[in-house]
Amino acid sequence: MKPSHGLTVALALAAVTLPARADEVPAPIAASNMEIVGHSDLNGVGKGGEGLALKRYDDGRRVLFLAHESAPMCFSVIDVTRPEAPRVLTQLPVEASYVRCNSLSLAGDVLVVARQTEQIGQPFGGVTAYDVKDPAKPVVLSHLDLSGAHSRGTHYLNFGDARYAYLSTGARDFTPKNPLDDQFLMIVDFGDPRHPKEAGRWWLPGTRERDRQPAPPRVQPFDAGFRLHTPVVPPERPDRLYTGWIDGGIIILDIANKAHPKLVSRISWQSLDDGFMHTVVPLLDRGIALASQEATHDKCEDWPKRIWVVDIANEAHPFPRSVLPPPADQAALCKAGGRFGAHNINLNRASAVERSLKRTVVTAQFDGGIRAYSVADPDKPVEIGYLIPRPPAANKTGTIQMNDLMVDENGLIYANDRLAGGLYIIRYTGAPPLD
Repeated sequence: MKPSHGLTVALALAAVTLPARADEVPAPIAASNMEIVGHSDLNGVGKGGEGLALKRYDDGRRVLFLAHESAPMCFSVIDVTRPEAPRVLTQLPVEASYVRCNSLSLAGDVLVVARQTEQIGQPFGGVTAYDVKDPAKPVVLSHLDLSGAHSRGTHYLNFGDARYAYLSTGARDFTPKNPLDDQFLMIVDFGDPRHPKEAGRWWLPGTRERDRQPAPPRVQPFDAGFRLHTPVVPPERPDRLYTGWIDGGIIILDIANKAHPKLVSRISWQSLDDGFMHTVVPLLDRGIALASQEATHDKCEDWPKRIWVVDIANEAHPFPRSVLPPPADQAALCKAGGRFGAHNINLNRASAVERSLKRTVVTAQFDGGIRAYSVADPDKPVEIGYLIPRPPAANKTGTIQMNDLMVDENGLIYANDRLAGGLYIIRYTGAPPLD
């Protein structure tokens, strides 16, 4: 889809390149089997979102693309060839203060970046594709406009197979019965990244106007909506999509026919009055999945928000087996300020520069920092390491708020703070290595 002239101008906003400065490696306030190797405060703009993508260029450079949770920046490009000295190459600003580029995903030289607005009906919502052959100079290839009268645009995306992107999004032609249910699955064909086009969509039946099915019962007391968050396509099963559908629970879809995804199974947390299912990562060769809920309220007001081990040996009838144990100092973390609880986990993407973990999981838990667990015994998960960075003065909660992470092929963990801390590069020092 070709952007309009005004949108083209907005998307072509000049990248911001500031003088590189060496960041001191901060000491953590608590750690076990982990250490901080390198740090960047991202030129002081912080606000790490839910998008980290690493690329190894032919000249040997290793470059990290990092989405920002909210304005003023859309995404940062960081040279992490020397992990002890990460260097910001460029930063692209958002088009307006109400735009957030919370998520991004990379395939080859094409980077696709989400754009969500604060309110429905505002412009710029959707996804933008960039050519990043030269990482210091991203070039806009296209913008797929997904704004509309009932849409905030795109919150999260996965573009791992170089052809299809899987979006949690609204759209101009989608009217939810309840405003909270505004983001569904849209599959977008990026075979020609200059002309992306919708290939298919799926929403939870009963959540769209004119659906014949009744609306699902709401989750109380924290009703966050029946909408998709993280779509995960396992490389060994490209015909399956594993999703956290927020208050809709865990949903597995058959996506062999991209135009007509079909429901395989759904399990809901509604019987526990406990929503916000966020991310589901299948470990298919073990017949289990790791499923995280997002803690969205400060000081554990919405606890429990945990990470579950789910049995998916029979994909038509998944069921929970165990939960990752809480930290010994959970009570103190709940009182400290800001959020504590589950959020993002490593996604096991099919990438030569990412490690696929089968017996361990690494998690971002807001003021609980970065925490790693062994799931070698899926019925008895064990914590094997953690690191809580010292909060920068600009973090108004008085705590660190670790938001997202990825694990590279060498076992280094790249993680960001949701507020002002920036990028942390962390090494797990326990034995055996993360596997």
